[in-house]
Amino acid sequence: MKSLKRVMAFILVFVIIYTSLTCCSLKITNASSNITTRRPINIGVLLYSFDDLYTSIIKKTLEDIQMKNEDNVKFTFYDGKNNQSIQEATINNLFKTGNVDILLVDLVNRSVESVKNVLDKATALGIPVVFNYLEPRAEDVIKSYNKAFVVDADNKQGGDLQGKIIIDIWNANKSSIDKNNDNILQYIMLRGSDQNIRPQYALAAINTKIKTEPLQIVNANFNKEFAKDAINSLFLKYNGKIEAIIADNDAMAIGAVEALQTYGYNTGDLSKTIVVVGIDGMPEAIELINKGEMEGTVSQDPRDTAEALYTVGMNLFSNKTPTEGTNYKLDKMGVTILLPYQEYTAGK
Repeated sequence: MKSLKRVMAFILVFVIIYTSLTCCSLKITNASSNITTRRPINIGVLLYSFDDLYTSIIKKTLEDIQMKNEDNVKFTFYDGKNNQSIQEATINNLFKTGNVDILLVDLVNRSVESVKNVLDKATALGIPVVFNYLEPRAEDVIKSYNKAFVVDADNKQGGDLQGKIIIDIWNANKSSIDKNNDNILQYIMLRGSDQNIRPQYALAAINTKIKTEPLQIVNANFNKEFAKDAINSLFLKYNGKIEAIIADNDAMAIGAVEALQTYGYNTGDLSKTIVVVGIDGMPEAIELINKGEMEGTVSQDPRDTAEALYTVGMNLFSNKTPTEGTNYKLDKMGVTILLPYQEYTAGK
């Protein structure tokens, strides 16, 4: 009888130990499984061109965000090369493979049709989409999908501030700017695209205080070299009549300054200076302004844009409201964040 009790006791101890070890093994296996199956959130970033100065800073800021959150997010960047066909092929392939959790999109073609094309595909897969800068805004299309949003800038404010820079310098140095003494500002406008309405706001602001005459309106595609080539040619064509160059981004403004400098202008001598203003607040533009070779810019920090794109995208992915945990200002339709501009001139 004692022997039987010893056997039963031994069996009971063995069962307890075996059960404990088995449960522990299962827990370890499950934990290991959780670790191996966990992956970062894949964020596809479609940029209209890696060559654009502003866009390059957005890209660098997102790369910095990934370094700080390498276990949580993974960005993959796609260069649209300022070519609609290339970007559309990339978009179609991304949706076909489905290897993306969030899309941050800076379209080459910002038409309503292009926006709708992206959202039709995203809606079918439930992928959040955050657009960077849309003009026209396409609010109705954006509102049709509850995981779509836009990060933009207050374009009216940007145009108004750019106009203010022109007005202030005209009032301060009219005698040196108004080369033919006709009380009219002769200017060249460097536009980024025909769709962008920001230059209209700048001109409207200028025209409240100054009579103006457009010598040429050039679509330089937000590109420094295009702008440089255009001003090289127009400087000779207008032979001293150009009094101001209004550029729709700093890249084009920088290109304009470089072109003028080949003719001995905009090197710091007020008597041989053509007023050049830009938008974006790029470091190279700030340097030119501080040296007196460019009049001013209107700054909207691309690092803030990148942070907003990332924050809104992650909120949408987590089924939160797009602006949760932020103080972002929305437009009246409630589907666009409007990031503010700031004026920058020498001494400010």
